Amino acid sequence: MPQKDFNIAGPCHQSKHYMLDPLRDIGKDLVRLIDREYYFIIHAARQSGKTTLLWNLVDKIEAEGKYYALYCSLEGVQGIAEPKEGIPAIVKTIKSAITNIGLPADFAKNADYGDYSNVLKNSFVEYCRNLDKPLIVFFDEADCLNNGTLVSFLRQLRDGYVSRERIPFVRCIALVGMRNIRDYKSHTRDDSATLGSASPFNIVSESMTLKNFTKEDVVKLYSQHTTETNQIFEPHAVDYIFEQTQGQPWLVNAVARECVEKICKEDYSIPITQEMVEIAINNIIITRGTHFDSLMERLKEERVRKVIQPLILGEEVDRTTDNYLYAKDLGLIKDFDGKIEPSNPIYAEVIIRAINQTAQEAIKNSKPDFNLPKYVANNKIDINYLLKDFQSFWRENSEIWVDLYEEGFYEYKEAAPHLVFQAFLQRVINGGGQIIREMALGAKRADICIVWENQKYPIELKILKDKNSVPDGLVQLSKYMDKCGTKEGWLVVFDRDTDRSWDEKLYVKEVDEAGRKIVVFGC
Repeated sequence: MPQKDFNIAGPCHQSKHYMLDPLRDIGKDLVRLIDREYYFIIHAARQSGKTTLLWNLVDKIEAEGKYYALYCSLEGVQGIAEPKEGIPAIVKTIKSAITNIGLPADFAKNADYGDYSNVLKNSFVEYCRNLDKPLIVFFDEADCLNNGTLVSFLRQLRDGYVSRERIPFVRCIALVGMRNIRDYKSHTRDDSATLGSASPFNIVSESMTLKNFTKEDVVKLYSQHTTETNQIFEPHAVDYIFEQTQGQPWLVNAVARECVEKICKEDYSIPITQEMVEIAINNIIITRGTHFDSLMERLKEERVRKVIQPLILGEEVDRTTDNYLYAKDLGLIKDFDGKIEPSNPIYAEVIIRAINQTAQEAIKNSKPDFNLPKYVANNKIDINYLLKDFQSFWRENSEIWVDLYEEGFYEYKEAAPHLVFQAFLQRVINGGGQIIREMALGAKRADICIVWENQKYPIELKILKDKNSVPDGLVQLSKYMDKCGTKEGWLVVFDRDTDRSWDEKLYVKEVDEAGRKIVVFGC
């Protein structure tokens, strides 16, 4: 049995887990900020290695001996909005963290918790006055603080910061979490009323983020397992893992763990193939563990919906807005080659499934005959038959589904046609094939490709906006068909005009676009 494994729960430990050097990309920059006595932000998406980085940084600082280094998680203070309760809880959390790692243990020994507007600052002043070396503090999960507790916390840090040339205080502080400093303001009730002119947010000198693994990083990580067990990851498997995860650390580890432990059952003589990886990814998506649950919970937030719904529809979003920046900080989206899209194909799949899960269950219960065997003939999927069934289903149920997404599904009303269609497809395919979804802001459509038995069936979804919608859709689909390498494709056009009859909306016509056969289905 190997001594290490691929970790998907909590921080990584060098003796227990396959891992890369957490400081490999930003270690020098962090040391520079610390030596210059800066206060700064480290932000990155959930389970991307922040805590592992902090623990390694603390160990490095302590080993060098120039400073005392303290790691302190504020997760336990989450939800305490009132500073008279929240600030004493923070002070006690710091005291516990100091005691547990063996630093001088007299922090907050004379704390006046009734003076909650100053007790955090005063405790640090008294503590730092008696230390023989400067103190560095890393506050993990700092963005879980909100309202008055957050404001008072930052105010007291700012007060200590601006006076530290005369009064002892923490040498350097890092606030660590998913959000950048600009987004901390969203956790206050009323910026104008609570922050005033001396904003506690203006002491942060820099904001840094963690990068995903590169392709070379993934190869290096997996080679550690190969060295220990002789089990190899075939090159095509590694390529596919990187393509599907885009180097997101938790996903990279989760896919490898699924292949090694669940599929190969720890038989290290079996090489990891691309086929295994495809099965592993599907298993991870279906089981949808806490990593996905915590991330997808954000889909309920209005500011996230304002980015994700246009992404589903292919519409534009203002990249200068806090909503866009917030969704990007959460790790839900990325800006790639001028296009905004889900951070990786796995997230794209999970986003759609999370939003339309209720629809999938409802379709499954109400239409049990919607299944793949019904639409297979001569070893091919009859997409025309499938889409005619969807036309009938949409005619009978469209108003019900729009209401569902408005009332119960985070108000994703405008995207309801796309979501219901994809729920319908998910129900039909149901493990018998693969649905590839391509979403990109500004594309003004959604591309879908069904892959079954090495055959590809490209489908494009389009909302009828004006007379150019269908011609534009034909050109766009033709380009997508060229990418997929097919000569036949299907364009599904949703007409949202309530004044038009269903007889006018529902039609099927075949057209030739640049030598390619496209069947247009009006819905």
